[in-house]
Amino acid sequence: MFDIHEIRSQFTILNQQVNGKPLVYLDNAATSQKPNSVLEVWNQYYTEINANVHRGIHTLSQLATEEMELSRRKIQKFINAKHDFEVIFTKGTTEGLNLIAYILTQKLKKDDEIIISYLEHHSNIVPWQMLCERTGAKLRVIPIDENGILQLDYLDQYLSEKTKVVSVNQVSNALGVVNPIEEIIAKTRKNSDAYIVIDGAQSAPHFTIDVQKMDCDFFVFSGHKMYAPMGTGILYGKQEILEDLPPFHGGGEMIATCSFDGTTYAGLPFKYEAGTPNVGGNIALGAAVDFIEKIGHSTIQNHENALLEYAQKQLLEIKNLKVYGEKANRTGVVSFNLEGTGISSDVGMILDKMGIAVRTGHHCTQPIMDFFNIAGTVRASFAIYNTFEEIDLLVEGVKKAQRMLS
Repeated sequence: MFDIHEIRSQFTILNQQVNGKPLVYLDNAATSQKPNSVLEVWNQYYTEINANVHRGIHTLSQLATEEMELSRRKIQKFINAKHDFEVIFTKGTTEGLNLIAYILTQKLKKDDEIIISYLEHHSNIVPWQMLCERTGAKLRVIPIDENGILQLDYLDQYLSEKTKVVSVNQVSNALGVVNPIEEIIAKTRKNSDAYIVIDGAQSAPHFTIDVQKMDCDFFVFSGHKMYAPMGTGILYGKQEILEDLPPFHGGGEMIATCSFDGTTYAGLPFKYEAGTPNVGGNIALGAAVDFIEKIGHSTIQNHENALLEYAQKQLLEIKNLKVYGEKANRTGVVSFNLEGTGISSDVGMILDKMGIAVRTGHHCTQPIMDFFNIAGTVRASFAIYNTFEEIDLLVEGVKKAQRMLS
């Protein structure tokens, strides 16, 4: 049985007041709060087994190594990777995407093409632009319609023997639009030999992920959006591809042998994990996976979708309120503006005075804002601990903001 009160009791931070009001935290697409079980695991590492991994024969080093590798295996199962060494620990989605764009440099040449979409976070735009600058490749962008839905006819037109990379997100962070990843991958496989990269930052916290069934070449996500500490993330890559590509960073741990005459590189996953990792955070990421799986993906998705449906219905009853992506298949996010009331940050500041945390601005997706000819939106985003009563408070807060700003 799903017990929202029991779930909320696991998040101590939700008990506080902000500006004299009970905290209503609706900025989960930016970062989620952390359950006590995750924080306890993180704290336990630093208070009981703090040591570097893979390098020491002493007991603490061995214990730390065992715990971090256990976490890697949990994540392997979480995304259904074929091998645990296909799971690379990173600082987050941004580092994962930059890593991929860097190691693919030698695979692209002048006039090759990279396809992304209008719905991408800057982290899935800028690294590819930088790759184009290094190689002379060209960027092509799948457009959207007025509901934020990708126009895949353009993908059909763009795909060719020149296509070397197709990189898209599974869920838009700005609009919550769920992209048809299976269709995009099928079209790409049929019409090109391109590497397929999926940004799962906004899907991993909400959906069951199966990278083998998906048949992507790379999948990246962040821990801090799925109840784990900041500075944690995962890059999944197919074994044969990662073995074929060069390292990203050089240093300790990623070598097999090192001399002044030359260096040979370690096998997977260590080839891509140079330096001391975020051991405590990586172990806690495994605990976040435990938390999600204990509740169940279907329970999480059903609850969050019910919150989204309720929130959109209530908000659309407010006169002169526009929801972006209203008719698209979405999850976890409602992005809106009060027309005629100034900038989104004004609404956000009024809501903050009522203890309600939302995100305002362009959400690191300026091309989306340019498409809609706006500076930004107010974004409310949901997690398993949010309630319908909190949405009622949000709606009342938006009404108050409208009265104050009109």
